[in-house]
Amino acid sequence: MTVWKVPEPLALDEVRLDEETVTTVRRHGRPDAPLRLVLSHGNGLAIDAYYPFWSLLADEFDLVVYDVRSHGWNSVGEQTSHNIPTMIHDHDVLAGAIAERYGDKPTVGVFHSLTTIVAILSFSDPYSALVLFDPPFCKPAASETEFDDAADRATALTRRRASYFQSKEEFSDLLRYSPVYARVLPGVRELVAATTLRLAEDGEGRELRCPREFEAQVSEYVRSFAPLLDLSLLSCPTKVIGADPTLPYAYLPSFDLAHIRNVDYDFIADSSHFLQLEKPAECVAMLRAFLRQTGLLGGSTQ
Repeated sequence: MTVWKVPEPLALDEVRLDEETVTTVRRHGRPDAPLRLVLSHGNGLAIDAYYPFWSLLADEFDLVVYDVRSHGWNSVGEQTSHNIPTMIHDHDVLAGAIAERYGDKPTVGVFHSLTTIVAILSFSDPYSALVLFDPPFCKPAASETEFDDAADRATALTRRRASYFQSKEEFSDLLRYSPVYARVLPGVRELVAATTLRLAEDGEGRELRCPREFEAQVSEYVRSFAPLLDLSLLSCPTKVIGADPTLPYAYLPSFDLAHIRNVDYDFIADSSHFLQLEKPAECVAMLRAFLRQTGLLGGSTQ
């Protein structure tokens, strides 16, 4: 069986987001590399679960990874503050702290799903470029009603999911029956279990690091922010890499192509919403080609 083991970070830094909330930022890869990539994750997940993707970048880039509040390495905060406007504030604070603590250099934000919304709606302009994996826009020809219905289904499923498990193995076995995880690489379901569960209060079982009520709250209100995602307003070079638009959606409908006319858009064939966990090599190749095209990475795409 394939086993993914996330290495110990080269550096750990705690960044205070507000009076009650601290996020642990981790550094991997090559600190001396001329280009830094900052990576974060989708709703209910953890950036360490994306290791099959970002491990392929570690030999070439200075990598900085972090979890959204109440996810991953972070403690669970107040549910009232678990919302997209607060996460936008966090995004800007973290971008400034990373530059201050690790030095100012060209930096590219690499985000997936939830954190693509946060990056697009950021109040600041901290990145030299953005690479956005499968932002939750509407699928071509899909109506707003269809988008809302999909959001409702995703939210309802999240609220019904179990929150306590006897073991990580029980959780990863359950993921085998989820269509969302049908295409992921071998060992990824086990990695997701290891990175999204923590020891339960009873000291025996496991519970979700990001409580299901928190995940559902964000999922429920994605529809309120999707109409604001105008990529033409971004001032930095931006690459949108989507799931295969010919496949049925796995999480939310994918793209309204009218929203991304002014942005470099492509998709990974035969991939779904978790494309970085299904076809990481193809995702990395597309990211590298974009960075060469922008001049941020040496070499030519010709």
